[in-house]
Amino acid sequence: MNPLDINKDPQAVLNENMDSKMTEIAVTEILSDRTESSPSVDQTIVEHEIEADITASDLIELDHHQKNVENTEIQSNNDNLIRSTNDNQSVDLLMTEQPADESIEAVKSHHNEYASLSKKELIETLQSLIEQEVDQVKDRIESIKQLYYKKIKVEIEDLKKAYAETNVGDEDEFIAPKDENEELFKSLLNQFRLKKASVQAKIEKEKESNLIAKQQLLDQMKALVESKEDVSSHIVEFRNLQQRWKSIGQVPATASTELWKHYNHFQEEFWDLIKINNELREYDFKKNLEIKNQLCDAAEKLVDEVDIISAFQQLQKLHEDWHETGPVSRELREEVWARFKDSSAKINKKHQAHFDLIRKIEEDNFVLKTRLCEKIEAFDYSDFKTYKAWDEGVKTILAWQEEWRTIGFAPRKVNQKIFDRYRKACDAFFAAKTQFYKETKTLLAQNAEKKKTLCEQAEALKDSIEWKDSGDRLIQLQKEWKTIGPVPKKISDELWKRFIAACDFFFEQKNKNLKGLRGSEADNLAKKKELINRISTFEKSDNNTESIANLRALISEWNEIGHVPFKEKDKIYKDYREALDKQFDLLNVDASVRRLDSFKSNLKDMSTKGENKLYHEREKLVRAYEHLKSEIATYENNIGFFSSNSKKGGGLIKEMERKIETLKDECKLIEQKINLIDENI
Repeated sequence: MNPLDINKDPQAVLNENMDSKMTEIAVTEILSDRTESSPSVDQTIVEHEIEADITASDLIELDHHQKNVENTEIQSNNDNLIRSTNDNQSVDLLMTEQPADESIEAVKSHHNEYASLSKKELIETLQSLIEQEVDQVKDRIESIKQLYYKKIKVEIEDLKKAYAETNVGDEDEFIAPKDENEELFKSLLNQFRLKKASVQAKIEKEKESNLIAKQQLLDQMKALVESKEDVSSHIVEFRNLQQRWKSIGQVPATASTELWKHYNHFQEEFWDLIKINNELREYDFKKNLEIKNQLCDAAEKLVDEVDIISAFQQLQKLHEDWHETGPVSRELREEVWARFKDSSAKINKKHQAHFDLIRKIEEDNFVLKTRLCEKIEAFDYSDFKTYKAWDEGVKTILAWQEEWRTIGFAPRKVNQKIFDRYRKACDAFFAAKTQFYKETKTLLAQNAEKKKTLCEQAEALKDSIEWKDSGDRLIQLQKEWKTIGPVPKKISDELWKRFIAACDFFFEQKNKNLKGLRGSEADNLAKKKELINRISTFEKSDNNTESIANLRALISEWNEIGHVPFKEKDKIYKDYREALDKQFDLLNVDASVRRLDSFKSNLKDMSTKGENKLYHEREKLVRAYEHLKSEIATYENNIGFFSSNSKKGGGLIKEMERKIETLKDECKLIEQKINLIDENI
C-alpha cells in the first residue's frame, strides 16, 4: 500500500486492521514509512496530498517561480539604485532578505495604500507601525521600505538627468546627494529588525519549550501504554494528554516528523489495548464527524475567497486541524474525505490559475515593452538643431519612459535583456542631447556673463533716488536683457530673479516716494521760501559767534523740511545757497566751513535713504581723497625739478606750493566728511 495515497483518509489506514497483532505491526510500519517520507507541516503542502491533478512538487515549483520573478525585478531595482549612489550612500538596507513567497502578494497589496505618500510621510508611518505587533505589520513595513528606496532611486535618476542636461562631461562624474532622512529611516528599520529578531528568538525558544513539553507528553503516553494496570481507567488521563498535545504550539521542523510518528504510534497502541466499547467509539466517531464537517464547511467557504493567496494559506491550517482530528465511522470516511478533498482541489486549482495568469500577464508585458523599445529606437533626432526641438524630443522620450513604468514585469528569462535594450535606446538619445549642449556650452557661458553684468548694473541703480535718470537706465538695461540669448538652465531663473528683483525694487521705491511726496511737496516749498526770506532778512548781533549759531539754527530748520516738487528743487536750493552765502560773507565765515555745513545738510537727506546711500557716498569720498593724495605727491615730486634761482622757476614753485596747500585743505575737508558719515552709519 502506498503511504501517500491521497484517495483515502490517512486516518482510515490506522483503523482498518486493529483486531490482530500482525495488522497492528503492519500499520505501525506503514505509519513509520509515511512519516519519514511525508513533508513537515511547515511546508507548502502538509502531510496529505489533496489534489489529484496537481502534485505538491508542482505547487512548490510554481511558488518558487513566482518568488524568482519578483526577486529578479527587486534585485534589478536594487542594483540600479546601488549604481546610482556612486558609492557615496549606504545600501545595506537594500541588501536585506526579500519577503517570503506567501508575503510577496501581501507586500504588493500595501503598495497602492502607501504609493502616494512622500518620503517624510513614509517615515512617519514607519514610526507608528514599528510600535505594533511584528506579524501584523511586517508586510506593511516591507512595502514601505521598497517604496522609500524606489522614491530615492527616482529622485537620483531625475537629478542625474538634470545634471546631464546642464553639464558637459561623463555622467559617471555625477555624484548623488545623500538623502537627509535616510539615516533616520535606516535606524527605524534597524529598530524593527531587532524587534522582529527578538520575536523570532522568542518563537524559537517557545518551539524548543514546546518540543520538551511534547517529549514529556510522549513519555507519559508511553508509560500509560506500557502500564500493567487496567488501561481503561486511564482513558480520561490519556484524553487529557491528547488535549494538552493539541494545545501545545509548533516545534522545530527538524523534530516535527519524528514527534508525530511517536505520537500516532502511542495513540494506536493505547486504543488497541483498551478495546474501547462500541458506544464510546461511536460517540468519538460522532464528535470527530462534527469537527470534520466543520472543516469541510470552512474549506468550501474558502473556495469563494477573493484573496487566493490568503485562501491557500488558510487551507494549510485546515489540513493541520484535519490531521489532528481522530477518525470517523468507516462507512462515512470516504464520503467526508472526498468532500474535503474536493474543496481543497478547487482552491489549489485557483491558486495555480493565479500564477498562470501572472505568467500570461508577464508575456503580454514583454510584447508591450518590445514595441516600446522599437518606437524609441526608431525616433529620429538627427535634425534637432535648437533647444526647442530637443525639449520636445525630451518630452517625447520621457512620455515613453513613463509608459514603460506603467508596464509590469516581463518573464524572468527576458526581463533583464529587454530592460538593457530599453536603456540602450534611451541612453543613445540623451548622449546626443548631451553632445548638443556641450557644443553650445561656451555660448551659454558668455550669455550668462552678460546677464550677470546687467544684474550688477541694475543692483547698483536700485537704491538710487534719481528717479528719472535711473529709471531710464533700467529700462535700457531691460531692453539689452532681451537681446541676450539663453543661459544654462540651472542659473537662468536665478539670474532673472536677481535682475528683475533689482528693477522691481527701484520702481516700487520710486512709486512709493513719488506718491507719498506729491501731497506735501507744495507745503514744503512754501516753508522753504519763507525760510529763505528769513535768512535774507537775518540781522547779525554784536556777538559774531551768537549770530553764526542763530544762522546755523536756520540751516537745521531747512534740513528738517522735506522734499519740494522736482521741477522747483534746483531753483529753491540755489536761492537758499545765495541767501546763506550772503550772510556767511557778512559774518566772515570761511568757505570750507560753509561747504561742511552744506554737506551736513546733504548728509541728513542721504541718511533717510538708507545705509547703502551713505556707503556709496563714503566710497566716492575715499576715492577722491586717494586721488588728492596722489596729486599732492606728484606736485611735491615735481618741485624738485625746478630751480629757485631763476625768476621763472621761483614763480612756478610758489604756484605749486599754493596748489599743494589748496589740495591739503581739500583733503582735510574730505576727512571731516568721511568722519561725519561714519558717525551716521
